[in-house]
Amino acid sequence: MTARARLPRSVAAGGAALTLLITLAGCGGSDSAGGDDGKIHVLVYGDSANKVEKQLIADFNKKSKVKAVLDTIPGADYQAKLQTIISSKQAPDVFYNWGGGSIKPFVDAGLLLPLDDFIAKDPGLKSNFLPSVFNSALVDGKPYGVPMRGTQPVLLFHNKKVLDKAGVEPPTTWNELLAAVKALKSEGVTPIALGGGDRWPTLMWFEYLYDRIAGPDLFQKAVKGDKAVWESADSKKALGMIRELVDAGAFGSNYDSVKFTDQGSPTLLATGKAGFELMGSWEYSTQQEAHPDFAKKDFGYTAFPTVTGGKGDPGDLVGNTNNFYSVLKKTKNPDAVAEFLKMQYSDTFVKAHLGIGNLPTTTNTADHLDEAASPDYAKFQYDLVKKAPAFQLSWDQAYPQSAATSMYQAVQQFFNGQLDEDGFVKAMQALPTS
Repeated sequence: MTARARLPRSVAAGGAALTLLITLAGCGGSDSAGGDDGKIHVLVYGDSANKVEKQLIADFNKKSKVKAVLDTIPGADYQAKLQTIISSKQAPDVFYNWGGGSIKPFVDAGLLLPLDDFIAKDPGLKSNFLPSVFNSALVDGKPYGVPMRGTQPVLLFHNKKVLDKAGVEPPTTWNELLAAVKALKSEGVTPIALGGGDRWPTLMWFEYLYDRIAGPDLFQKAVKGDKAVWESADSKKALGMIRELVDAGAFGSNYDSVKFTDQGSPTLLATGKAGFELMGSWEYSTQQEAHPDFAKKDFGYTAFPTVTGGKGDPGDLVGNTNNFYSVLKKTKNPDAVAEFLKMQYSDTFVKAHLGIGNLPTTTNTADHLDEAASPDYAKFQYDLVKKAPAFQLSWDQAYPQSAATSMYQAVQQFFNGQLDEDGFVKAMQALPTS
């Protein structure tokens, strides 16, 4: 999986963070980023894409006097632990993030290094990436991140064998999706796998339906502080359609006990216990690693269905434009860090990520699509991203980090029927926007 979500703090995560601090302390213990061991420490979200990051670190270390070390944090704990160590003696030199609101608090706290000087020395750190993606890591007009991994549109994935057995075609409209839910239920299959225990997968349904019904403007206004949009007719229509889907039994009844981060929902899809899963494009690399036969034979994908009469363009996408590497101001090895960042637009980087199903956002990606693990999947994504009139950043990344827990709670409670439409609207209106 490629990370896409900001995860709330918890007592358990706090305990695990202490363990991480003890582990990282063995690497050093000074005020320098990554300790004082003379190396640069690169902190990333622990998942199936780490195989590429390990490869790049190994290649870097063959040529650099200053060596790099890859530190990983398991996905479910990444955000909480990052918050714990980012201003500590064990902070990394370089760390993985989602750009936008995910790094603004660190910029405001004076922890991050603006990359203007790096780019002045190597303009390719900017020019070799698609502008719309690179700009996702601008804060107050300054660059604080270099794209890494790949773009991550959210897609509707399916199990071809399950759909064939139920006589269902991949839906292109909302009504077709509702009909598919009914047909799959009659076959005794959970229509849609949902890792509700993580909460951020549930949020994806809100993101797409709001876009399809209201267009991207509603959320853009909301994140800028216009709280009135949440009580608009379009907002309430989107909530009504979500409620209709839940009440139809689309997700079964145990979705809050299932997680994506522990392979729960992907396994339901791969083993034929569910027909669909709405997930970021990293679903492919997840299935490729955990269920390679399924990924090769029965793994299907489509764009999110259209909604008749909606204001959103059917080509609009939601998800993450990319992940980014940002640099701590107190790194003792900025020159080595700059050299490491250059690797993120190398042919090696592009080919390696295409090999696990990721879609890099470098300007030369199109030249290598035939070398992807699944060229058809890579070209499908590339075409969607290239043509998308709007690419809405995941809500939990567009809002400040302080909004995440309340947002997740509102989403989960609305799904579970603990909040009605008005309750959800009030919860979203109460979110901080700066």
